[in-house]
Amino acid sequence: MKISETVEYPAAPDVVFAMLTDERFQGRKCEQAGALSHDVAVTRLDAGRRVVTRRELPTENLPDFAKSLIGRRLMITETYEWAAPDGDGSRTGELTVELGGAPVSLRARLALVPAGNGTQMRLDGKLKASVPLIGGRIERTAAPAIIDGIRSEGTVGRAWLSEQR
Repeated sequence: MKISETVEYPAAPDVVFAMLTDERFQGRKCEQAGALSHDVAVTRLDAGRRVVTRRELPTENLPDFAKSLIGRRLMITETYEWAAPDGDGSRTGELTVELGGAPVSLRARLALVPAGNGTQMRLDGKLKASVPLIGGRIERTAAPAIIDGIRSEGTVGRAWLSEQR
């Protein structure tokens, strides 16, 4: 299932990149998502970065068939791989989201691009549930939560940026 989202930030791409690769920001994002626990690791890759977050979430709001696959807790691992900036400060990257205990993953291309007086983070990816017969149903169930997570990150990010001014 294809997923495409655009998140707007009121800051230049270099400022947004610094935020997205800040361990404290990533921790706040996990807390705002209701994580029972989380950890964050940021690694330099030449002029790029790798950001890995792992968070444990309750599954009480998931449909029963999803809970039967996952259990009472869901471990989500997000891995962002950001490349070096282009001349205008834009960057490209890749995002992988894996759901521990469930055969579901998201693979997406990312772009941080200048837009007016701010930055857009564009995400284009594919959500895949590798379960015979019910994979499509799982994808349709997981997609809104993935999209909500992307939008929530935008909300947390805009609040973070307003606090930094």
